[in-house]
Amino acid sequence: MIVSTTSNAPATLDADLLLVPLTQDPSEGRIEALAGRFGQSLVRAAEDYEGEEGSVRVAYPEATAAPRVALVGVGTAHDLDAEAVRRGIAAASTAARDHAAETVACLLPQEGDLDDDTAAQALVEGFVLGAYQYRRYKTDEGAVGPSSFIVHAGPEADEEGVRAGTERGRRLAEATCTARDLVNRSPHDKTAQAFAEMVAASGAHYGYEVETWGADRIQAEEMGGLLAVNKGSFDPPTFSILRWHPEEAVNDAPVVVVGKGVMFDTGGLSLKDTKGSMDKMKSDMGGAAAVVGLFEALAALDVPLNVIGLLPATDNRPGRKAYVPGDVIEMHSGGTVEVMNTDAEGRLLLADALSYASSTYDPALVVDLATLTGSCIVALGSKAAGVMASETEAAAERLYAIQRAGERTGERVHPLPMYEEYKEHLDSDIADLTNVGGSAAGAVTAGKFLEHFVDAPWLHLDIAGPAFLDKPDGYAPAGGTGFGVRLLADYLENYVVARTPA
Repeated sequence: MIVSTTSNAPATLDADLLLVPLTQDPSEGRIEALAGRFGQSLVRAAEDYEGEEGSVRVAYPEATAAPRVALVGVGTAHDLDAEAVRRGIAAASTAARDHAAETVACLLPQEGDLDDDTAAQALVEGFVLGAYQYRRYKTDEGAVGPSSFIVHAGPEADEEGVRAGTERGRRLAEATCTARDLVNRSPHDKTAQAFAEMVAASGAHYGYEVETWGADRIQAEEMGGLLAVNKGSFDPPTFSILRWHPEEAVNDAPVVVVGKGVMFDTGGLSLKDTKGSMDKMKSDMGGAAAVVGLFEALAALDVPLNVIGLLPATDNRPGRKAYVPGDVIEMHSGGTVEVMNTDAEGRLLLADALSYASSTYDPALVVDLATLTGSCIVALGSKAAGVMASETEAAAERLYAIQRAGERTGERVHPLPMYEEYKEHLDSDIADLTNVGGSAAGAVTAGKFLEHFVDAPWLHLDIAGPAFLDKPDGYAPAGGTGFGVRLLADYLENYVVARTPA
């Protein structure tokens, strides 16, 4: 989608649909101003307008070049924030598709306390993400949706801020759509090797480095967890290393971001049920997809931070010489794991990558993203991801920072406890630990498993709930949502600020 700004008078905008964000309780002066711009038909539409977040009322004004003007509800002025704008404008993207509008223009919100660049960014994110459709395998023409979105900067607006916010919103939305596309891709098109090639193509296009390891190098690095999960597959594993290191980076020790890359998860010999479980498992690489989107955003926004991404990739199938419950695996760290359930495979991939990150890069911070546990969905549903960190004094600062990033971006996270006692659930009689800790506190014990392999400041994000949805929710579509891209881009940009001398 082409995204741009304009300062032309709203009534003259050459668009198929003009959006007017409006709060639930607009002032009388606001309605009068709209009537002066667009005519009395808009006033009559406003009489039937309730203004709840996401409500849309279309009018056909007499005094504007656009044949349609839509009043778009963004909630109350008192509670107006970027997320309310995103969710409201996402509903307008559906209205645009319903009215076959190819070019859509949008005014800035005139109520509330949002600055112009934040408002413009939220408008673009909400519209572009709300208009997203995955049509790679569609054979019909269908309702393709808008091709152009224009943000209007009025005479009192900060034009430079509007342009900056619009461009930032576009880049973040496009990076999120990359992650969505990767998750939604059919499993037959998404082997580990095919995924690694997509990552390499992304790096070449956006300007970050990509190195890809095949099975021989993975074997040489003794990544026993990744190799064990891959034993049931007909396709070899890959391990992709992404590097973004601009000259003006504020950090020498890198931030390392690790994404779980299980291309498809049958559960292995601990086979999943199909309905409501295995049928969604093309999404089990949502963490790796988010890392790819994040690197596109870092490069597009030219974030001055040294960041490394690690993407261990394979599928998990019951074929050939699949690993079995009872197997003892020697991991990259040199430690041993007793396999109790082959469907707890993602943590084995991540453990090797986390161990490699700690031993190779001496990182300032490690963050992993994974669609890791159904337990986290039971605990938090799809409205938030679980976030965990080792119980150290510095962890509180990291947890607060990632929560604040979640509030700003609408990709919310909620902390789960990491008490030392939870590690006892992973005790093994014959190895250093087991790969599952029982039915109780499953998301936490999975985090404790990963913690065993990290020797650096660390955050673990269990994104199983919000990464893949059964039905749309605001600007998040059914299917892959790209959760984590905007969250981590915001978090890392603020990480830069915290490390830049005043």
